[in-house]
Amino acid sequence: VQLQASGGGFVQVGDSRRLSCAATGRTFSRCALGWFRHTPGKERGFVAGITRSGRSTEYTESVEGRFTISRDNDKKMVYLQMNSLNSEDTAVYYCAARETILTVPVSNDYQDYPYWGQGTQVTVSS
Repeated sequence: VQLQASGGGFVQVGDSRRLSCAATGRTFSRCALGWFRHTPGKERGFVAGITRSGRSTEYTESVEGRFTISRDNDKKMVYLQMNSLNSEDTAVYYCAARETILTVPVSNDYQDYPYWGQGTQVTVSS
């Protein structure tokens, strides 16, 4: 599966932004999906993940209650709705995918994801 993220840009503290990730390939519906982010000097960090079925999601603590991950298998899309953005959310955001069996829970380890989009920059300014 190939992924292409979009939707980044410059926003102000408190604003909302939705990131999108378009997938190509026939295996999308068999993939669990995740969003990660990277800032200079830090490792790529888990933001949110959604299982193959879409029934289970997980978030890193700092975005819990502010961000929402969702997927649309018909459109082969995964989204990250980001609300109440703050300066610590500034990063390059990546979507990622991994093929799993149906019952596998979300993984927050970037090494578990073999497929990656190119990244989209989100800059939050005050």
